Formats: sequence, C-alpha cells, structure tokens
Amino acid sequence: MTEIQEIFDLYDSMERKNIMLSFKGDMSTDLLTSILQLIENKLDRFGESPKVKKRMFNILVECLQNLHHHIDIPRNINSENTPSIIVMVAKNVTGYSIITGNFIFEDNADVLKSRLEEINAMSKDEIKQLYKSVLADGKMSEKGGGGLGMIDIARRSGEKLDFGFVPFENGSSFFSLNVKVKQD
Repeated sequence: MTEIQEIFDLYDSMERKNIMLSFKGDMSTDLLTSILQLIENKLDRFGESPKVKKRMFNILVECLQNLHHHIDIPRNINSENTPSIIVMVAKNVTGYSIITGNFIFEDNADVLKSRLEEINAMSKDEIKQLYKSVLADGKMSEKGGGGLGMIDIARRSGEKLDFGFVPFENGSSFFSLNVKVKQD
C-alpha cells in the first residue's frame, strides 16, 4: 500500500467515524484555546442548541485541563521521545464523544481507577452531592486541583465514564477516557 493510499484510508476512516477533531502532540495553553475555538465553530455549523454547546464546551475544557495538568512522563524516556497526549471529538447518532489519552504513573493509575469506578457506581443525585461536598471542602490536590475534574465531567455528561489503562514501560500506563455527551 502506498503512503498516499494510507493517507486516504485514514481520512476515509475518520469520515466514517465522524471524527470532528483528532490531535496527537504536546499540550499547551495555546493548543487548548485553539481546540475549544475549533469545536465551538463546528458546533455552531451543526446548529447545536446553546444547552448542548455549553455542556460540550464545559466537559471539553475539563478534559483538556486534566490532560494539561495530569500527564506523567514515563521514567527513563529521553526528551525527544516524550509521550504526547491525544484528543478526539466525534459526532455520533446520540450526540458526541470526547476521547482523551495520556500517560500516567501506575501508582496514579491505581488511584484514578478506584476513583472512576467509585464515580461510575453512583447515581446522578449521588454525583451531584459528591460534587457539592468536594467543592465545599476546598482542599487542593498536589497537582493543584480539588479533585473535582472527573466528578464534574460525570455530572455534566450524565453518563458513565468509559475509561481504560494500558500498561506501558517504566512504571507508566496509558490512560484513555471516552466521555459521551448526548444531544437533547
């Protein structure tokens, strides 16, 4: 298969899966701003309701901030091979999917997995109460957040969080998150 055919096949696959955005690289504040603007423009072109646009925007901001603040670089990796993040946004029959991925240390992966399983076991009302409780507590984590990120994503999406961890070298895992956002 030629490189040109591979490029077309990638394009065709992305079209069939309704991928609105696909990015792999280093996270920066400028990138975060550009992604948000791009998705906002696409949602406007799709004629989405203000309610769906706001929900998408808020969830996407939280997902991107999590990527920006919580990527761990595997030990013993030289700087030219520094792992990057992935972000994809796709439209589907029920709404949208926001898909992210980044590397985290296995110790952090265990804690995150437990937290996500705990959130997924809760009802919408329990998530709302947890959100209020954590917000009122005001404690900050070592990475500067209050632990609200995933709770807020689950609360705003109203869906269970689809996630996974793939073991990687040097005590790291690749964490992926797929957040489903329904259209109203």
